[in-house]
Amino acid sequence: MDMTKPLWAGAAALALLLPGATTAASGPDDGLPIKAHLLASGLAGSIGGTVGPDGALYVPQFALGEITRIDTETGAMTTFASGLPQPISFVGLGGAFDVAFAGTTAYVLVALVGPEDFGPPALGGFSTGSSGIYRIDGGTPTLIADLGAFSAAHPPTGTFDYFLQGGVQYAMEGVADGFLVTDGHHNRILHVDFSGGISVVKQFGNVVPSGLDVFRGQVFLAEIGAITEIPGSPGSYQAIGEVTAFDLGDPMDAGPVAGGISMAVDVQSGPGDSLYALGQGTWPPGAGPDAAGAPALPDTGQLLRINRDGSSSVLLDGINLPTSLHFAGGIAYVVTLSGDVWKVRGISGAARSAHAR
Repeated sequence: MDMTKPLWAGAAALALLLPGATTAASGPDDGLPIKAHLLASGLAGSIGGTVGPDGALYVPQFALGEITRIDTETGAMTTFASGLPQPISFVGLGGAFDVAFAGTTAYVLVALVGPEDFGPPALGGFSTGSSGIYRIDGGTPTLIADLGAFSAAHPPTGTFDYFLQGGVQYAMEGVADGFLVTDGHHNRILHVDFSGGISVVKQFGNVVPSGLDVFRGQVFLAEIGAITEIPGSPGSYQAIGEVTAFDLGDPMDAGPVAGGISMAVDVQSGPGDSLYALGQGTWPPGAGPDAAGAPALPDTGQLLRINRDGSSSVLLDGINLPTSLHFAGGIAYVVTLSGDVWKVRGISGAARSAHAR
């Protein structure tokens, strides 16, 4: 089976993640237990996010270098922080990818902007800042951990290909003494403490780690999966991911939780003490190995519940390019690359799936 570079593997491919269209899902009103409606739209590049201590949703807009606060009742949007590094023009993707709170203080994960790969401007390079974690002080960002510099100085180990020395840090999750950060290009999880100290928690093979959650002392990790040729369909490729887990105290002891998720981009604990995952979707038939770095087809994303036997149940499909999942008060919020935020009710009592159109 042919295996190529992981998703979001290179600068040229990364530009393809910016969708050319903004086809949006619409919430059904057909008596199904799942009800989805558009809470907010028009975000300029959105991947991660979090529910803040005030119950609002905080979502990065990487194209603007901003963090936006979204009222979960009205959908009203206000600027919470600005001045973060913006994407490098010819890459198209980069900047603020995720946000997390420690108490009432916000921290932002910034990726794919550093001089490790694009050179400092003073020497004719294109860097727009440092790839790392920024603390937000009164709406102003302060770099506390330079993940790009660390990654270049401590390259990953493994048999997979990579060429971005600074890595591509995708998501962050708070723990007692700092944050866990996934790197989908270097295929590993980093730990960052509040003083800026950085270490490698776990190195993977070519699995492309994406979103993560910490629940009852376990780290649950979504893995997009390597690009592989579809059996029986020469020239057509897919990325079938899974959710894995390991104990915070023993990161070497990891195991699968659920598989068969097409382009798994996030996992979160939610209603009913259950795990939920997002699959971004599928590529068009005949997609070749250059699909690495491209988004899924529009409206092929899914919100899934992970069952205790390792299977998964589709709760909502037809989502357009979902990237991250968040829960508050039993309600799910799905952020999409196309700039939308969906509010999904009825998760806890869902017995069958709904279509998000």
